[in-house]
Amino acid sequence: MNTTTRRLAGIVMVMFLALLVSTTWIQFFAADRLNSDPRNARALYAQFGTDRGPIVVDGDAVASSVPVDDEWNYQREYARGRLYAPLTGYYSLVSGTSGIERAENDFLAGSADALWVERVQNLLTGSDPQGSSVELTIDAAAQQAAWDALGDQRGAVVALEPSTGKILAMVSKPTFDPNDLAVHDTGAANQAYLDLLNDEDKPLTSRATATHYPPGSTFKLVTAAAALESGDYDETTVIDAPVTYTLPGTRTDLPNYGGEACAPSGEQSLADALRISCNTAFAKLGVDLGADALAEQSADFGFGEALDVPFTAVASSYPDPDELTPDRVALSAIGQGDDKVTPLQVAMISAAIANGGEVMAPYSVDTIRDAELEVVSETRESSLGDAVSEDTASQLTDMMVSVVENGSGTAAQIPGLTVAGKTGTAQTTSEVPPHAWFTGFAPADDPQVAVAVVVEQGGSMGSEATGGRVAAPIAKAVIEAVLNG
Repeated sequence: MNTTTRRLAGIVMVMFLALLVSTTWIQFFAADRLNSDPRNARALYAQFGTDRGPIVVDGDAVASSVPVDDEWNYQREYARGRLYAPLTGYYSLVSGTSGIERAENDFLAGSADALWVERVQNLLTGSDPQGSSVELTIDAAAQQAAWDALGDQRGAVVALEPSTGKILAMVSKPTFDPNDLAVHDTGAANQAYLDLLNDEDKPLTSRATATHYPPGSTFKLVTAAAALESGDYDETTVIDAPVTYTLPGTRTDLPNYGGEACAPSGEQSLADALRISCNTAFAKLGVDLGADALAEQSADFGFGEALDVPFTAVASSYPDPDELTPDRVALSAIGQGDDKVTPLQVAMISAAIANGGEVMAPYSVDTIRDAELEVVSETRESSLGDAVSEDTASQLTDMMVSVVENGSGTAAQIPGLTVAGKTGTAQTTSEVPPHAWFTGFAPADDPQVAVAVVVEQGGSMGSEATGGRVAAPIAKAVIEAVLNG
């Protein structure tokens, strides 16, 4: 072989090697990046041309793919879209995905690693891939009851099964219709998305899992828990409950609701202070306990940790103890100041108390089944740890029962049933009415459901609202729906 031929052979070998390397790189290492590139029309056609699996509640599909006569083959359709939007999210050519549609996309699209057998079969037979069905933990009756009871008011409702963490209901208002974003008319879908983004009520943001509120007096459950866990208090311990309490280091007087005295003597038991939601008693108690104790107790209930349910629920927060002056500690102890919570977190507080002190991780996906209805994934309940001891949980339960039986939460009473609860009225600014809260669980002696309700700016009652008058009846409706189901 002469020199020229050897050189030519070498060049050809290098070219073949370069072709092999580039092909391998494109097909394996760069495949995910290229498939996810929004300019890749073939990936979009493949994605939206798949018979995507349904999202199911109590045996009925609340999101499904239906055949359409266009280049995309299938379009996502949402039954009772506004009701379930905080859970399902949306699946859109223009705006992508959110909620369950995003969190479980691989299963819904049929591309999850757990479905590799089906994927190989489809490849060998030339069959079109089919997505898996995602079955939610939601109780349809409870979801509808929460929606109906909240009515036209802004706010959120979350219900949990205390022993497992299953999410039984999750409603957020104002909300949106994911059908508006699922249409294949990209101009219409884009306009609908822009309208939702620019809406000052932020309907795309779930008030149940992605919005922070001051917890108001529902946080007194955390303060009471910290007191009981310290070993220095029990529910009968008498604490100071003055008509007003001067915030430490200031000249600012903190009053009780309506300016009333909590007790003629200026003292009352811890249980009575919670029953009537005495501000001055809990503010002073918080200062006596200290910011570190309140922060640690908050963390034990789950504050400070974002959750995957499986979509992300933002973390609730108690302020940094090192940055709190005593007057701010007093305010934080009654759920004001810089305390920030989601309704999901408040429901978790009640659920933990109902569950003997153990915090269960909340979740909304129960089972995932392939196209042959075989189970390919099932969520197993998991514990986040003990927030309080069983004894503390028992005392808190007794105290919460008294709130509903003859305290600030009587509107949550259900004949023939013992309900445990706590009201809250959270101030934001002097210019707007307070948020109305209620959280609780039932039956108190065998808890099946824990619930949290927030109604923004007093709802239909405005500045006359309290948690007991506005939020408690909503919680009652949800509890009844779960227990009568």
